[in-house]
Amino acid sequence: MSELIEKAKKAREASYSMALLNREQKDRALTAIADALNAGKDKIFEANAEDLKNAEDANLEKPLIKRLKFADAKLADVTDGILSLKTLEDPVGKQTLHTTLDDGLELYRVTCPIGVIGVIFESRPDALVQIATLCLKSGNAVFLKGGSEAAATNKVLSEIIYEAGVSAGLPEGWLNLLTTRAEIADMLGLDEYIDLIIPRGSNAFVQYIMQHTNIAVLGHADGVCHTYINEKADPAKALKVAVDAKTQYVSVCNATETFLVDEALKDTLLPELIKALRDAGVTIYGDDYVSGEFGAEKVTEWHHEYLDMKCSVKVVSGIDEAIAHINRNGSGHTDAIITEDKAAAERFMLGVDSGSVFLNCSTRFADGFRYGFGAEVGISTSKIHARGPVGLEGLVSYKYKLIGNGDIVGDYASGAKKFKHIHHV
Repeated sequence: MSELIEKAKKAREASYSMALLNREQKDRALTAIADALNAGKDKIFEANAEDLKNAEDANLEKPLIKRLKFADAKLADVTDGILSLKTLEDPVGKQTLHTTLDDGLELYRVTCPIGVIGVIFESRPDALVQIATLCLKSGNAVFLKGGSEAAATNKVLSEIIYEAGVSAGLPEGWLNLLTTRAEIADMLGLDEYIDLIIPRGSNAFVQYIMQHTNIAVLGHADGVCHTYINEKADPAKALKVAVDAKTQYVSVCNATETFLVDEALKDTLLPELIKALRDAGVTIYGDDYVSGEFGAEKVTEWHHEYLDMKCSVKVVSGIDEAIAHINRNGSGHTDAIITEDKAAAERFMLGVDSGSVFLNCSTRFADGFRYGFGAEVGISTSKIHARGPVGLEGLVSYKYKLIGNGDIVGDYASGAKKFKHIHHV
């Protein structure tokens, strides 16, 4: 614990230096990191092969093994993400409010880094790269704890990123990798040094973190995403989107897990949907009607994240039942409607209480990179501070700056002066 406290103290000091970095300095470090990752790919892939072998020997589930793999395609994705961060504005120092309180007394609100962020994430080595570089660009120091299955890969990645960053001018202690489960519990007690915890995992895991720390927590719960096919849907469009939403990459939190189909379509589009999903290799679980009509196994729990080539299908009486089902059984992550009815679309997008709500497109678009954020530190199902894919804007706070010239409150308390409160756009 004492060693971790020393790391936390150093990270706190590093955070003060990180807050002073300008865009040019941060972007130079990002370039250095991308170059270093490409240069060290053999070492990264060797470590990843070790993790994959250990995972297979331990009979880890196939979706988790798929998440764990870090090869040329993943390296290209993360380096592209790093370079795309360079094209984005510096999120620090943006003026978001300007009010003239009185002549010569100007109030400004400007964005600033949060400080030190602790992120606990799943067995996806690419997530480590995304999180580290997002924290860099937003001027934060960071503690990272990935899944134990990716221990070797994460160690190599973090060493490359840290060393490249320091060589490019970042302060010592800006990035720290935790390697044991015990360190998570220890980190939760470091509220004197760590400003925000971002846990990525199941709802139960997020709740555990919230209940065992005094540090602010930005919760990313499970991804029970829905696609609702409205009676006014274009059939070809609905089938195309549905198959992509389920099968494009199944072991991620933005893949659709439940399809809701209007009762008016049960004799037309529903059989086509079942066939299209099955032809793509998806196992169907259904309500009473779907189970009886199509020989699917019956659903026992609607709030279920498969992360596999499996999905639930339910027939609903209309849009109101679809909205109610999603709000009751979803996780507030991402939900979509397929329809050509503008009024239905607006009702759905207003009524569904989720971080991302889509019309006529795949739930797989719910991603920081696809949103143009460069990448994401996670997807938040919270409603305070940040919601949905959390990119750079979710990793900054703000401070107020008041510029005066010998002004005192006594003049206003006595009535000698009056506030003007002129709000500037």
